[in-house]
Amino acid sequence: MVDPAEVLADVLADLRAEGEELDALVGGLAAGDWQRATPAPGWTVAHQIAHLAWTDERAARSAAAPEGFAREAEKALASPETFVDEAARAGAGAPPGELLARWRAGRAELARTLAAMPTGAKLPWYGTAMSTTSMATGRLMETWAHGQDVADALGARRVPTDRLRHVARMGVRARDYAYAVRGLPLPTEAFRVELLAPDGRTLWTYGPGDAAQRVTGPALDFCLLATQRAHRADLALRATGPDADRWLDIAQAFAGPPGAGREPGGRESAVREPGGGGR
Repeated sequence: MVDPAEVLADVLADLRAEGEELDALVGGLAAGDWQRATPAPGWTVAHQIAHLAWTDERAARSAAAPEGFAREAEKALASPETFVDEAARAGAGAPPGELLARWRAGRAELARTLAAMPTGAKLPWYGTAMSTTSMATGRLMETWAHGQDVADALGARRVPTDRLRHVARMGVRARDYAYAVRGLPLPTEAFRVELLAPDGRTLWTYGPGDAAQRVTGPALDFCLLATQRAHRADLALRATGPDADRWLDIAQAFAGPPGAGREPGGRESAVREPGGGGR
């Protein structure tokens, strides 16, 4: 039987590693580089880190003071299209050193707070409630996705890791949400998803093996699609069946309104040959 405490500890360790990898990208940046534009319209590197700092702080507050957070979230949801951008803009105005210190302190506090939560605890979030493991997984997904924006802005190529399994699982589990948030009828069949892990050999699988609706391809490509960091046309994902094909047009691993996504032609496919070689 899986121990929930061990699962949470595993996710928190990967969340810490994801944060450290991004920290290594921005920790030594010159002040001017914090103003580099990222693929997210209107967002600089500073906006990306400010957003992560803000959401880490909000997640820690959700765990430490759920009633107070719930009241704050209700106010924020009164302007669902703007409150995220407003928080990022406010944080991005700080000096880079101050912003970096804030992000580091916030993610350390979040890790301590989630690790101390009792098993089975539910934390309020924006419009929903999450287990501590789901909260940690969501923070990992966001750290990875916004880290990709930063890497793209800096011209850095990140090496994908097995930490992507958390992002991929979120994307698969959010299938029905992607339909619901767009007011579309939900698929009536289970999907089979087969993703080639970053090692080029291991296959991550989800859903029944005999499902007629199928999605296959590299795990990195699926994660880029589900976080809307790349357009489907630039990725080596394949769909079998009309419902699976439609899903690849609307997939999103994150809560909230559907994003605008990215334009095609912005990224080389992450497809890998057996044995881990890239192309």
